[in-house]
Amino acid sequence: MGEAKRKTYTASFKAKVGLEAIRGVKTTNEIGQEHGVHPVQVGQWKKEILEQAGTLFETKRGRQKVDDQAGPERLYSEIGRLKMELDWLKKKSGLSL
Repeated sequence: MGEAKRKTYTASFKAKVGLEAIRGVKTTNEIGQEHGVHPVQVGQWKKEILEQAGTLFETKRGRQKVDDQAGPERLYSEIGRLKMELDWLKKKSGLSL
């Protein structure tokens, strides 16, 4: 027999439904029925939004601190990786430059 596939919802859909539940204009049953989602799921999305609301504004604005030592080190490692890829591709293609 065929297995039923689970529905997957996008983050924006979850946020929209959860925020609608937070507003409290409609009941979770009404919201769930309107969007085709189980009312328990609506409640879980609402709870998740409320729990994570405090972390939305934790990041500090302004200029990010730049690590002067990490830049060249990261670039050298990228160059090394690209050189290895190039050597491998040359070997596989049979080119000799």
